[in-house]
Amino acid sequence: MKTILLTVALAAVLATSTALSARAEPVFNRVASFAVADNLPDGADKASVTSSEIIAATADGTTLVYSDSPLKAIGFIDITDARVPKAGGIVALDGEPTSVAIAGGKVLAAVNTSESKASPSGFLATIDIAGRTIDSRCELGGQPDSVSVNTDGTLAAIAIENERDEEVNDGAIPQMPAGDLVIVALKDGAADCASIRHVALTGLADIAGEDPEPEFVSFNGKDEIALTLQENNHIVIIDGKTAMVTAHFSAGTVDLDGIDTKRDGKLAFTDSQKGRKREPDAVKWLDDDRIVTANEGDWEGGSRGFTIFDKAGKVLYESGASLERAIAAIGHYPEKRSTAKGVEPEGLEVARFGDDTLIFVLTERASIVGVYRDTGGEPELLQLLPSGISPEGAVAIPGRNLLATANEADLIEDGGARSHVMLYERAEGVAAYPMIRSSDKDGQPIGFGALSGLVATGEPGRLLAVNDSVYSSQPTIFSIDATQTPALITDALAITRDGAPAQKLDIEGIALDGEGGYWLASEGNADKLYAHAILHVNKKGEIKKEIAIPAELRAGETRFGFEGIASVGEGDDTVLWMAVQREWKDDGKGFTKLLSYKPSTEEWSAVAYPLEKTESGWVGLSELTVHGDYAYVIERDNLIGDAAALKRLYRIRLADLKPAALGATLPVVAKEEVRDLIPDLKATGGYVVDKVEGFAIDAAGTGYVVTDNDGVDGSSGETLFFKVGSVDAM
Repeated sequence: MKTILLTVALAAVLATSTALSARAEPVFNRVASFAVADNLPDGADKASVTSSEIIAATADGTTLVYSDSPLKAIGFIDITDARVPKAGGIVALDGEPTSVAIAGGKVLAAVNTSESKASPSGFLATIDIAGRTIDSRCELGGQPDSVSVNTDGTLAAIAIENERDEEVNDGAIPQMPAGDLVIVALKDGAADCASIRHVALTGLADIAGEDPEPEFVSFNGKDEIALTLQENNHIVIIDGKTAMVTAHFSAGTVDLDGIDTKRDGKLAFTDSQKGRKREPDAVKWLDDDRIVTANEGDWEGGSRGFTIFDKAGKVLYESGASLERAIAAIGHYPEKRSTAKGVEPEGLEVARFGDDTLIFVLTERASIVGVYRDTGGEPELLQLLPSGISPEGAVAIPGRNLLATANEADLIEDGGARSHVMLYERAEGVAAYPMIRSSDKDGQPIGFGALSGLVATGEPGRLLAVNDSVYSSQPTIFSIDATQTPALITDALAITRDGAPAQKLDIEGIALDGEGGYWLASEGNADKLYAHAILHVNKKGEIKKEIAIPAELRAGETRFGFEGIASVGEGDDTVLWMAVQREWKDDGKGFTKLLSYKPSTEEWSAVAYPLEKTESGWVGLSELTVHGDYAYVIERDNLIGDAAALKRLYRIRLADLKPAALGATLPVVAKEEVRDLIPDLKATGGYVVDKVEGFAIDAAGTGYVVTDNDGVDGSSGETLFFKVGSVDAM
């Protein structure tokens, strides 16, 4: 089958955002995010780990229900107003819910109660939605995973996985007991436990056929059930009415080209994997004759894409690496997953919106939802939607033009983002995301992420950006055309030392040297053997000079160093200014430095900068740029989501930057608030990210802001790039 090339796939995405005014084609935009921790009951520890995994919607589309395994509960969200979701409470369960489905006024929750992998158990709970009460429970005889309900609400199917223990024999299968499929009749939405039928699945797969590992289940309009056996790399079709297996087939393999397979601190989409097992996770019916699978992989596989089969097992379409490469072009490729399964497509949703059957492919590691239009042949990539961290489940509500995703990762223990349910509305307009993307270079997408500093060139809308130490083997200067929407990364210049990519750098700031080259600020970290330094780089990206900080500064240094650099003056009068992120050991409490260095005389000096105070977290500087009579800085806290309180743009008059010699009492500069950036960070309907890192003012006086996505490691991967209007008018 034909694989979509990156250029074709990405062109479809761009057409969505650039040609809508002419075509008036509807697009999805995120309208709200709900932190599932907001559903914790009164008296509960608000730092308790929560997770939204599988999600469903009531028939009227006003209530969402999700499984929360860590909390051992299911949660409810009132989306009567989709833009203002409200906590609807939880129902506690005696075990870990793995999946939910809705039949009429009832929730069916599959609950795992296994005491061990070798002794699996679980039950199916029937929960009344109106009363938030558990009506009944049916023992399932094993550990359940996915649950699905047929179209008329008369049957439910539950995949009994009896999952393997990855600590036993390196996770190799077979590991008994074998899994199976449970089919149960429903009456008025409630499960009739006496009607339970078990469908044996042993002897079907070529891979460990004695130990089927059922993963995901889905009904079509004929009450046929599609079931994936993930580790077995197999798909089974069952007649739901007779509980008979009517077909089964191997999910097969894929030859992947143009992918990144090395965890090496750089993005290079030039590798291949041959004969990669699909090992599908989610499966959905496209119609009564075709299914689509998300090929996440688990034991020995994972083919980084999705596949459309007919129900006899014929491959009708294979995405190959096309989705992953399109994701790389918007900065969401998870480099640390390169050796494993890349973006890991895990979840799926299929729904009819107007005249279009849409396929939603959820990529767990990239935190992106690919939106495709079913054409009957090669699907058309319409959009790439940002989706919190690790989207696990999705539900479409076509009657309200809504889509909801459940994002399972809760990073509260690391001070990161909470698990969120995110809501998107389909309407005429322009896609708000991505805000920045890259073009191809030498036939490969320009991989980017962790953008940490910005500087303007001499032309309106033309900027340069640098990446930080996330890409330790690929320090780069990116050229950005911000006259386009989304902004376009048009080129990438490697920063080299002695002809090889420069090592031991954490570049956080960039300034022009006036001669075609660049000044770069590298933040030090003694633990990683990085030194705080200024680098002088020529137009070819070659480091020509490295300027270390003097001994009197090193004596008080911490790892929170240079976070921006700006150049003032010309020739021998050139002065470089660097923003130090946080206070060092020689600073007064609540103060950091703006350091000054004059290349012609090698003189260092500084002023003291007063940091704002917050009730929690820390506060520091993230950027420094000069325009007109002012130096501009970004000052921010390190908090995320609702906890974020400080993301602001300030300015200092250049005339007030009168530095003192190091070791002397430093003059304290006065600052003026220019803009609160939190409303800008909320504009795409997501939670407030912590790392607002880059700011530049172009030749027309327009300010631009960019956020650092941490290279999609412990992050949603979102890079927000936006204008703040004319700085001169502020």
